[in-house]
Amino acid sequence: MIRAIIALLIIALIAGVLGFGGIAGASAGIAKIIFYVFLVLLLISVVMSLLRKV
Repeated sequence: MIRAIIALLIIALIAGVLGFGGIAGASAGIAKIIFYVFLVLLLISVVMSLLRKV
């Protein structure tokens, strides 16, 4: 999932440099959404692992 975020951010940066504002904005928006999903899944994983140890 981190690879997808990095790939979309690189696409957004390249598109922004080349002047494709719409593509850059869309790629950055998708990368943000995937990042937040990753954070939620990470938090769930940490909580579940802490609960298993108890």
